Amino acid sequence: MNRFIIAGTHSGCGKTTAVCGILHALRKRGEVTAFKCGPDYIDPMFHRQVFGVKCRNLDSFMLSADTLNGLVAKSTGTAVIEGVMGFYDGGEGSAYRVSEITHTPAVIVIDCHGMSDSIGAVMYGFLHYRPNRIAGFIFDRLPDKLIPLAKRLCEENGTGFFGSLPPSLPAIESRRLGLMTPENISDIHERLAKIGEAAEKGILIDELLALEAEDIRYDDVTVKHIASPVIAVSRDEAFCFMYEENMELLEAMGCTIRYFSPLHDERLPDCDGLMLMGGYPELYAAQLSENKSMLRSVRERIEDGIPYIAECGGFMYLHDEMENDGIFPMAGVIHARTYPSDRLVRFGYITMRAEQDGLLCDAGDTIRAHSFHYYDSTDCGSGFHAVKPDGREWHCCHTSERSYAGFPHINLLSDIRMAERFVKRCSGEI
Repeated sequence: MNRFIIAGTHSGCGKTTAVCGILHALRKRGEVTAFKCGPDYIDPMFHRQVFGVKCRNLDSFMLSADTLNGLVAKSTGTAVIEGVMGFYDGGEGSAYRVSEITHTPAVIVIDCHGMSDSIGAVMYGFLHYRPNRIAGFIFDRLPDKLIPLAKRLCEENGTGFFGSLPPSLPAIESRRLGLMTPENISDIHERLAKIGEAAEKGILIDELLALEAEDIRYDDVTVKHIASPVIAVSRDEAFCFMYEENMELLEAMGCTIRYFSPLHDERLPDCDGLMLMGGYPELYAAQLSENKSMLRSVRERIEDGIPYIAECGGFMYLHDEMENDGIFPMAGVIHARTYPSDRLVRFGYITMRAEQDGLLCDAGDTIRAHSFHYYDSTDCGSGFHAVKPDGREWHCCHTSERSYAGFPHINLLSDIRMAERFVKRCSGEI
C-alpha cells in the first residue's frame, strides 16, 4: 500500500491545494483513500463530497497508536494523508507525530511567495529540526523561472523534489472554523479542475507513488455486536461536523443510523437515541428557530428520556436562546443563552475528567476531546473538569445517565467503551 503525508510549513501554506490536486490526479489512476491529521471536520468533508473518496481523521492526541495504525492499514489503494497546521505544530496531535506513529514519509509544502534563496533555509530548518521522515518538498506559488533553483536547493539539502504549483491557482476560501464547505463555493468543480490540471503538470505524482513506507503493525480492537437501536443523527447545512468513523463504529455495534435535518424536517424520525452534531447553527439561527415543530419534537423526546449526545453546534441548538444579530428561541433543553465571542473560546485539546456518573463514562474516568468554537454559553455545564496540556482548566458539559451535551468534540474510537455504553442505554440494556 502506497502512503504519504502532505504537510506544510504553516497553516495557509498551500497544503490543501496540493492535496486537492494530488487527489484529482490519483482518482484517474486508481483507488485512493484520504486522511486528515488532527480533529478537523471540514477537510474530510471536502475530500468526500468533492472527490468521492473515503476520508478519516488520524488524531494522535485522541486516538491510540494501534487505532491510528489500524485505520491506515485497513484503507485501500493509495493513502494520502493531509497534515494539520505546520508539520511540527500541534504537540501530540501534530502531523509529525502521525508520521512517526504510522511510519509514513512526509512531503512538506512550502509557500514560496516572496522568496528565492531563502527557500533553502526553510528546507534546511525543517529537515534538521529533529529526526523525521521528510522525503522532500512541494513548492507552492513558485514562478516557473525559480523551478531550477528549487531543484538545486533540493540537491544541496539531499532531499527530494516533488514538484511545484504556480502562483496563479484559484483559491479555496476559508471561514472561521476552516475551509468553506463545498456547497458554499459555487464554482468549486471548475476551481478544482484547474488545480488538478496544474498538479498533473507540476507535481511529480509517480515519484510520490514510489515513496516507500514501512509495514504497519498494530493490535486490532475487537468490536462486538451489542444491540440494534436506531440512532437519529443530525446532518444538514447547519449540522455537518462529524467523524464518519464514529458512525461506522456504531453501525458495527449493531445500530441503524437514521439521518435527519433540524433545518428542513418537521420532526425527529422514529429512533431510540439521538446525536446532535456540530456545525454552523449560528448561520441558520432564524431558520432553525422558525422550524418550531422540529424544536418541539427534539425537546419532547429528550423530556421523555431518549439518550442523547449533543456536541458544540448541537449543544447550542438545545439552549433556550441563540444570539446572532438578534435573539432566537431554540429547543429549550439547556436553560441558558448561547452567544458569539470575538475569538476562539477554550480552544484546543483537552482531557476531561468526569465529575459524576453519566451517559459515556463513570465519575473519575477521563475522555480526550477537542474544543473549537467561537460561541460561548451562560451555562457550559459542570459535569466534567477539563485540563489543557498547558495546565489551564475549567468545568464543562452537562451530563446525566442519559445525556452528554457540551462544546467539546469527542471521538468514540478514543475509547469504544463510550460507544458501548451509549448503545446499551439506547437499547434499554442499562
